[in-house]
Amino acid sequence: MANVVEALVPGGKANPGPPLGPALGPLGINIKDVIDKINEKTKDYNGMQVPVKVIVADDKSFEIEVGTPPTSALVLQEAGIQKGSGEPNTVTVGNITIAQAAKIARMKKDDILSYDLKAAVKEVLGSCVPMGVTAEGMTAKECQKAIDEGQFDDVLAQEAW
Repeated sequence: MANVVEALVPGGKANPGPPLGPALGPLGINIKDVIDKINEKTKDYNGMQVPVKVIVADDKSFEIEVGTPPTSALVLQEAGIQKGSGEPNTVTVGNITIAQAAKIARMKKDDILSYDLKAAVKEVLGSCVPMGVTAEGMTAKECQKAIDEGQFDDVLAQEAW
């Protein structure tokens, strides 16, 4: 039977300390090899928390599955800010464009519940609301209404899904 270890690790900077080391130690595999492979697979997500699954088989072989970072982390990166607003309805900390929201939606395509780009972008904008991030200079809720009304159809038509 395979053992599965799940953890949130910093992209490209996983280390043998907690949470990975203590979980992998009792399984008797080479922790350094696992950490090196995780860092190699997560280097594109440098500085973001990335969900990682380490599946260890009985013969001590292992497989690593890397998820995508939380939508909020991707929004922070695109907006170029360190953290969301402490008062989201009154203090705005950043702004993203519809194209940036579409980029995030494509990164989250496997995890997102939407079937088309328009709905996926609205889902990303929904994550912007509690963070105090605006979209195209409007509040995220206003931007979602504008998308419904077709104001950004031309921008979304140029984006691949």
